Amino acid sequence: MAIEPVSSSLATPTGATRTNVSETSNSLNYDAFLKLLVAEMKNQDPTEPMDSTEYMAQLASFSSVEQEIKANAKLDQVVASLAMMQAPGVIGKTITSSDGTLSGKAVSVQFFSDKVEATLDNGSKVVLGPGVRVSQ
Repeated sequence: MAIEPVSSSLATPTGATRTNVSETSNSLNYDAFLKLLVAEMKNQDPTEPMDSTEYMAQLASFSSVEQEIKANAKLDQVVASLAMMQAPGVIGKTITSSDGTLSGKAVSVQFFSDKVEATLDNGSKVVLGPGVRVSQ
């Protein structure tokens, strides 16, 4: 009986479909990474074991990606804070939507977890974001 070595942790069994990791989860934590690493170690070819430096390189690259994800999350918080600080300044000013279909004076501003929305004097609502014009 011949045993074929596992050349990649992303090997797909015959007849199975491979799913992109980003489709199944937006974030991969250390626990999941360690489970994958242990599974890789258990399923490696005993006659040609993987070098321990390769494991350390994988761990270091995973750590780097996780740090970048955390930095992006902090940057998103900073951008949201800036939007919250600037949003009250649009009250009383004319707002035109990015596509130009809605326009009017802003009478109120409402904050949501993912957006800032201005209510116009005509009852319309405009999400403040790229392309939205604010004028006197």
